[in-house]
Amino acid sequence: MSSAFQPIVDTARAIVVGYEGLARFEMPAGISVEDLFAQARAADRSAEIEARCLRVVLADRASIPVNCFLTVNVSPHVLRQDAIRAVWRDHPDLQGVFVELTEQSAIDSATDLEPVLDAIRAAGGLIAVDDLGSGYAGLSRLLALKPALIKLDRELIQGIDTDETKRALVEMIGTFAGRIDSWVLAEGIETEAEYETITALGVPLAQGYYLARPGPAWPVLSRLVLPIAQPEQLVVVRDLLDVAPAVPSVAAAARVFTDHEGVRTVVLVDHHGRPVSVLDSESAQLGVATDALRVNVDTPVKDALLRAITRDRSHRYDPLIVIDNAGRYVGIVRLERLITTAVQ
Repeated sequence: MSSAFQPIVDTARAIVVGYEGLARFEMPAGISVEDLFAQARAADRSAEIEARCLRVVLADRASIPVNCFLTVNVSPHVLRQDAIRAVWRDHPDLQGVFVELTEQSAIDSATDLEPVLDAIRAAGGLIAVDDLGSGYAGLSRLLALKPALIKLDRELIQGIDTDETKRALVEMIGTFAGRIDSWVLAEGIETEAEYETITALGVPLAQGYYLARPGPAWPVLSRLVLPIAQPEQLVVVRDLLDVAPAVPSVAAAARVFTDHEGVRTVVLVDHHGRPVSVLDSESAQLGVATDALRVNVDTPVKDALLRAITRDRSHRYDPLIVIDNAGRYVGIVRLERLITTAVQ
């Protein structure tokens, strides 16, 4: 068994920002990989094979290019088995890793998976839903799983340039994803027309043979693609960033307010440096931390403002946390700046 990796492209900047990790098998004549997995399922040994695949892919992780993430595949029905849990124990830091829940089996209850998904997130990993459009991953399941990445299946992308219904569905999924702080990735891009269509629809991430085939760590793009030309008047939250100190605990936040006069806001981050909450002096002293709204640095100001003003009234005027493509903390943006910029 060996590993292969397929580049994932940021369509706005036309650069590689991640890779999907794949396991490659040397199979005897007349036996396919599908046959292997079918036999493993029949013998209740799927977890063993999938664990081996994960280990082969994760073995190359240390050399991944800077500022790139890695996605790995795992079937939902094996997530709770000991062989898979052992992989996570051997890789306790999963920062920069998306764990894709694949379509090989349906999820009977997303609630049953919450403990293991929470453990992956606690280790720094992020959850992705694979093959949206081909199976179980309905919108209600997405709400339950809260994925950080939604992958659009090849079946939905194929011929999207000539299918208005598919374009409308992708637009709807993009809007939905934005409301739950999730990224959308179109996989299976095989033609220039498909790539141009998904970029025109604003799909932020793309993957497929048109861009590059899987190869040894770490393949480059097989063709030149151009960044999306942004309208000059489009302002994104990156342009409105404010700096707020990042601290690992509420107690540390309270000390910042005590020791540094003039600080209005502190951001609470978890042990992997991912932002969790926005604190002011009062909430820090009371020890109250609630999940804050996070937006990507390239979110248009009007989109960010719409999300901000539709929050619960008690937090409607809180600053928004700004993150990069990998979920890392970048800064904050205040509601007053969003409003004044949007009305200009």
